[in-house]
Amino acid sequence: MTPLDLYTLAGAALFVLGIHALMVRAHLVWKVLGFNVAGGGIFLVLLAASPRVDPLVADPVPQAMVLTGIVVAVAATAVALGLALRVTFRTGSPFLVEEVHADLEEELEGEDEDEPATGAAAES
Repeated sequence: MTPLDLYTLAGAALFVLGIHALMVRAHLVWKVLGFNVAGGGIFLVLLAASPRVDPLVADPVPQAMVLTGIVVAVAATAVALGLALRVTFRTGSPFLVEEVHADLEEELEGEDEDEPATGAAAES
């Protein structure tokens, strides 16, 4: 087994672990962490799959793409953590639970009823 095969398998394992955390964990920070682990697995597979002309020299384009992807992943993580913080403040819980969703839907429906109708619906 070559080192590239090991990198590919490690990247696939990281991706599977990240997706597992996204699906199984209810805590929002765990979901963000799973998203990052899955992204790291994708980056590792992309680097392992990059074409090589000379066995000692890797193609710099996939490396640049992975570096750009890491920057985008950091920004997406910041946005996701900000949204998780907002959900935590709004619901009082950092967990995604069906009761929390039902309470939010009732609260949002109550806000919609308080606002006056605008547009074409108000004219008719």
